[in-house]
Amino acid sequence: MLMEKIRTGGAAVMKKHPLDKLMNRLSLLVLAGTAVFLAVYWHRIPARVPMHFNAAGEIDRWGTQAELLILPVISWLMYGLLTVVEQFPGAWNTGVKVTEENRERVYTLLSHMLSTLKLLIVVMFAWITLWCALARPLPVWFLPVILAALFGNMIYWLVRLFRAR
Repeated sequence: MLMEKIRTGGAAVMKKHPLDKLMNRLSLLVLAGTAVFLAVYWHRIPARVPMHFNAAGEIDRWGTQAELLILPVISWLMYGLLTVVEQFPGAWNTGVKVTEENRERVYTLLSHMLSTLKLLIVVMFAWITLWCALARPLPVWFLPVILAALFGNMIYWLVRLFRAR
């Protein structure tokens, strides 16, 4: 099977795993879907939209309709930054000693963590964008669920990394 290759900070070349390709494609789909939603729904978005929420999901700052565009921009920037970081695993602080024997295993697991983290981040921003466009407070469960998903994802991959070193 032919796979894309990514740089490893001047070291050996590592192949891109199908899981990472899938996560990146899903992330791009969510980013594009958010942009399409805003374009199609723009005329129905109120002039004043929620722009900040407290921990309970209650609206504590309102902004203009144009400010709503900040959320997808941040989402695209986060996706882009993590995509750039993903290309240079040799520069990552892995938390384990990287050797010739474990290099591919370590970098593959960390790449999985980054690609799933990207997907979670863009889904989070898409959800917030949608709720802001609808001028609704966030559900009270949103913050605990998103924090559990983000930290759970990192813990899962780091545990696998320490077991695989």
